[in-house]
Amino acid sequence: MSHQAVSNRANVVPDDENAVQIDVSPFIDSVGLAARLTKIAEADSAGGASDAARGAVLSLLRETIREARGRIEESFRQDNAGLDCAKRLASVQDVVIATIHDFALRHVFGSSNLSAGERMAIVAVGGYGRGTLAPGSDIDLLFLLPYKQTALGEQVVEYLLYLLWDLGFKVGHATRDIDECIKLARADMTIRTSILERWLIVGDQALFDELGQRFESEVVEGTSEAFIAAKLAERSARHAKLGNTRYLVEPNVKEGKGGLRDLNTLFWIAKYHYRVRTPEALAELGVISRRELRLFQKAEDFLWAVRCHMHFVTGKAEERLSFDLQPEIADRLGYNAHPGLKDVERFMKHYFLIAKDVGDLTRILCAALEEQHAKPAPGISGIRNLVRSLRSRAKKIPGTIDFHIDNNRINVSSPTVFKDDPVNLVRVFRLAASNELEYHPDTLKLIRRSLRLINGELRENREANSLFLDVLTDRTNPEFHLRRMNEAGVLGRFIPEFGKIVAMMQFSMYHHYTVDEHLLRTIDNLSRIERGELTVDHPMSSELVRSIKDRRVLYVASLIHDIAKGRPEDHSIAGARVARKLCPRLGLDERETDLVSWLVEDHLVMSMTAQQRDINDRKTILDFAERVRTLERLNLLMILTVCDIRAVGPGVWNGWKGQLLRTLYLETEPTLTGGFTRSTRAERLGASRERLAARLSEWSEAERAEYLELHYPNYFLTTPLEEQVRHADFIRDASSSGEPLATRVRTDVFQGITEIMVLAPDHPRLLSSIAGACAGAGANIADAQVFTMSDGRALDVLVLNREFTEDADELRRGERISGYIRALLQGKDTRRRLISGQKSKRPPAAFSIHPSVRIDNDLSNQFTVVEIEGLDRPGLLSDLTRAMADLNLDIRSAHISTYGEKAVDVFYVTDLLGTKITSDSRTERIIAWLTHMFENPGSEPPTVGIMPAEKVYGPARP
Repeated sequence: MSHQAVSNRANVVPDDENAVQIDVSPFIDSVGLAARLTKIAEADSAGGASDAARGAVLSLLRETIREARGRIEESFRQDNAGLDCAKRLASVQDVVIATIHDFALRHVFGSSNLSAGERMAIVAVGGYGRGTLAPGSDIDLLFLLPYKQTALGEQVVEYLLYLLWDLGFKVGHATRDIDECIKLARADMTIRTSILERWLIVGDQALFDELGQRFESEVVEGTSEAFIAAKLAERSARHAKLGNTRYLVEPNVKEGKGGLRDLNTLFWIAKYHYRVRTPEALAELGVISRRELRLFQKAEDFLWAVRCHMHFVTGKAEERLSFDLQPEIADRLGYNAHPGLKDVERFMKHYFLIAKDVGDLTRILCAALEEQHAKPAPGISGIRNLVRSLRSRAKKIPGTIDFHIDNNRINVSSPTVFKDDPVNLVRVFRLAASNELEYHPDTLKLIRRSLRLINGELRENREANSLFLDVLTDRTNPEFHLRRMNEAGVLGRFIPEFGKIVAMMQFSMYHHYTVDEHLLRTIDNLSRIERGELTVDHPMSSELVRSIKDRRVLYVASLIHDIAKGRPEDHSIAGARVARKLCPRLGLDERETDLVSWLVEDHLVMSMTAQQRDINDRKTILDFAERVRTLERLNLLMILTVCDIRAVGPGVWNGWKGQLLRTLYLETEPTLTGGFTRSTRAERLGASRERLAARLSEWSEAERAEYLELHYPNYFLTTPLEEQVRHADFIRDASSSGEPLATRVRTDVFQGITEIMVLAPDHPRLLSSIAGACAGAGANIADAQVFTMSDGRALDVLVLNREFTEDADELRRGERISGYIRALLQGKDTRRRLISGQKSKRPPAAFSIHPSVRIDNDLSNQFTVVEIEGLDRPGLLSDLTRAMADLNLDIRSAHISTYGEKAVDVFYVTDLLGTKITSDSRTERIIAWLTHMFENPGSEPPTVGIMPAEKVYGPARP
């Protein structure tokens, strides 16, 4: 039996299911390659079977593949045709495998004429079987046999596999006869899916055809319902594992929600159920429209382009579109910057819009499948379907004849319901919200096909705006209905300003989601607080929200507070302008409009004040109160701030931020009410001390009294109770040991951090020394709290970014860092030696933030405030605090904040005499010195033109 070698995928056979017309000749010369291999065999005394011949074959193939892939990449860089690139790579792989197989049979084993039992078909399965490969893709092969394996077949398979492995390919393989394939495909959905996507690379055509015929009749026939359920369940599990949102700012292009695997699943289901071979066939059947077919093709080509570029850039199978890759891929795909949006942000917006299209296509196909399955069948099953239909038949919705309830989902009563009355495009969401209904896929499909009806007239329609406001302020689950509205495209068209930020990412490690996803999550947080679901996490906000009369104001502000992101001007100011235009349209009066616009413009003020200012400084409170002006505004801003921070991403919110916000609120409240407050500062201080004393009930009364006198009032007012208890336990143990220096390590898997507490005698260089030890250990400080105590000691609490997944490993790392801290503070080691032993760790090259140093004497009556902003890196806090110590600045309080890749560190300082820094020359010197430390990690400060601080102000305190 002669074998058939497939040189490229243009040589398709009539019954092939994946006919891919690709001309491979510009990339690899299959005839020339075979001829050169034949010469190697002819020159070999063993006819090509010797080790020397194998080495020559390997060298020739390696060079051929390198050149072919180079040509494919060059062509890809010119046309950015992702699907074509994937098909070309697969076609080249075909040539390589077919040529090796041919060479092995003819020359290595000398068996050109095969017996019936020696027949074999080498079949590409899985992704390779679809006729597509990324540069780093695995190669999945099925060696198909008519009966059991023969000696010759085993030799050919072994020769081929070892050559492919030596060429650097990752090969997944199985050797089976047809009976085994059918048996395993029946039992295992993964194997069934891989055989569903198959392609004959080389070998016996009749054997391959037999597999196809038996697979269709014995596996696929009558099992589509089970296959669909399995694939959708698999898809849901994969989404849950990767965050269950398509709007993560570092998406997984292959496995993530809206990625290539979702498109694959969509086509697997369609191919299995409708017995189609191409997406075009789905359009011919009427399952999807021509427009939706173009959407499928566009999404597939774009996602393949991104994936192939990622593999080419990294030289490996990298599937996560990380921050450091995004600028490079954006450049390769030809994106340019626009005012307010970087080129990378425009690229990622396009990516997320494509991911949204993939979700839309999935829902459209599922609707078609559901409709088909709903049709009654003859016989017994038909009776069952009829009974089921009667039980879940359409129910009326009071007040409308345009919609009805279909199995607890809202559905349209006619295909012209939106054309007849465009207000129904908003009313449908209001009815679903008020009746707590899901959305029938047919309804969403018709909505998407009716979006052109949303025009200026509908946007100005009073009833439509009133209905929208009802959805936004729904008391049950507004986020769910707004999300469906956004996914259907209605929200972005009804509010065009919102449409501009749909799928928009912010190129920042701090923001985990796209802007529209962040806004919807903000609404969800507000609704959950209002429903009392977050009382434990947010006791004050949960109490305040019950007294809020302006619900509409709070919900509108939550929805639009970031609506002006991506513009050249400050998004808060531009957003306030949007609010003043949008609110009257939604039916808000002048007072409500003013409130919303103020909230949008100042939505960051409370979080910045709490985290970056000394809220125990009276000037801070007075300035903040001047900005807020009324208690009503303070209440609204407090709730909005909490919802906003929680919606940034996992782990961004923590108890410390909550305590800071509550303290800022309680310090500001009496200023706004003329002294009338729910509790005075003295009462809050007393209550805090009493709560801590109650938690220390096992201590003796004398111990408790002595300990409570150690801390200054600000400690009790700004530190969460649970942390106070942990600090008390640590300080008590350290004091009983008699050691002047003590450390303790704690890990937090949920927040992804490691905490180190340090108790030591206070001195001006303490924080600098501790930070230096952390830098010497290669640890990055994400946050730091400094508490001085009345007995001359200081408690410094450091929050470090986690390095290891396992707690045991992270605890060992923490103890090692603690050892560095003790050695440095005890004079047993030096910062210079510790730092010199560390390899420099630079932040991702994708991010660049010009350092900024500002010195302000108006923010505090007692202290000079030094605010430093720039690109975060390990050792930054050590460098900055060391520079301040060298400049003889006494740090009275430090406020360390990290927003992804950006660090914002604020220090309240005085000179060594306890006065503000007022000299212009010294201010310039401080700015120059600190800027230098930002731009030159670990270096010594500049000395040219700068007089050492010691010569002016004397030596630093020990």
